[in-house]
Amino acid sequence: MTDQVNAVSEERLALREELRREVAGLCRRFPDEYWRELDRERGYPEEFVRAMTEAGFLAALIPEEYGGLGLGVTEAAIILETVNRSGGNAGACHAQMYVMGTLLRHGSDHQKRQWLPQIASGELRLQAFGVTEPNSGTDTTRLRTTAVRDGDTYVVSGQKVFISRVEHSDLMLLLARTTPLDQVERRSHGLSVFLVDLRDAPSEQLTVQPLEMMINHHTTAVFFDGLRVPAENLIGEEGRGFRYILDGMNAERILIAAECVGDGDWFVERASRYASERAIFDRPIGQNQGVQFPIARAHVNIRAADLMRERAAALFDAGQPCGAEANMAKLLAADASWEAANVALQTHGGYGFATEYDIERKFRETRLYQIAPISTNLILSYVAEHVLGMPRSY
Repeated sequence: MTDQVNAVSEERLALREELRREVAGLCRRFPDEYWRELDRERGYPEEFVRAMTEAGFLAALIPEEYGGLGLGVTEAAIILETVNRSGGNAGACHAQMYVMGTLLRHGSDHQKRQWLPQIASGELRLQAFGVTEPNSGTDTTRLRTTAVRDGDTYVVSGQKVFISRVEHSDLMLLLARTTPLDQVERRSHGLSVFLVDLRDAPSEQLTVQPLEMMINHHTTAVFFDGLRVPAENLIGEEGRGFRYILDGMNAERILIAAECVGDGDWFVERASRYASERAIFDRPIGQNQGVQFPIARAHVNIRAADLMRERAAALFDAGQPCGAEANMAKLLAADASWEAANVALQTHGGYGFATEYDIERKFRETRLYQIAPISTNLILSYVAEHVLGMPRSY
């Protein structure tokens, strides 16, 4: 099975290299100054997202029959990695890739024909993922947002928090409880997934409140007050939504790991260049082992994390179980990028805090992945229980 998973045709390898070149070329049109200005103004990268959409990159995982590129998670990861490796922030793009997967894998033929071509063309944006709530946090099975069936609609009430890009999306994938917690055999039962059309939602039924955050991630709190969602927008079977969401989380972790690898490479490149050029006491600071060793170690750890990312993606694309690998890839990559961020900041000294060097911006951005979309502690709990067979810790 291992040889089968790792086997990659020359044609596929050539495609991946072409992807890297094409994405890198697109990113050169959006230099550091572009991202720096957006960060300063808390703006949305409208031009960048449009360019990525027109190039077809955001439709990488959508099958060709629906207007997409029909690629795998391995290729999608390369796209996002290259964006971050180029100094950009793929956060505005990644959700559309992995959120769409729930519709693709569990939606009806009618739903896929209705929505996927419009998502692939960019006519519609699906970048909002409504799961997290103020009180339940990462205990998703205890979320309190409800969806009650009323004829040919569901009535949604509740609150979501830390939901990104709602104001820049046409559609939201929403997880809500359709059967009360005290009426199900298992906590994970009774949750359902809906595709919510945000364009026509009445303001008195759907309120979006922007949240000021450390990073420019367009994060909001969303309040539902009797929002009616057509029953035909239910994805899959009622009550099985938790499994559908989990099914897409492996792809999410792999793609986030790729972004972290891209960030890590960016930090190492900037730190190496600065250490080679910056001269103190009549010698480049990179000549000192106390400066060069941390940079070299950061590079080594990024390469190790990248191997786990590639392994997880290969398993996912082969249809093999990859929960452990996807989680470990995300943890290793997030740790490696955060280590590289600290190394780059330390190497630049005071200049690392100056916005014109972009270190502090990327430093803030990559710190997010110690917490989101899943904290490192929960990954360790998963590995302890599901890989090592230890007792459940929560």
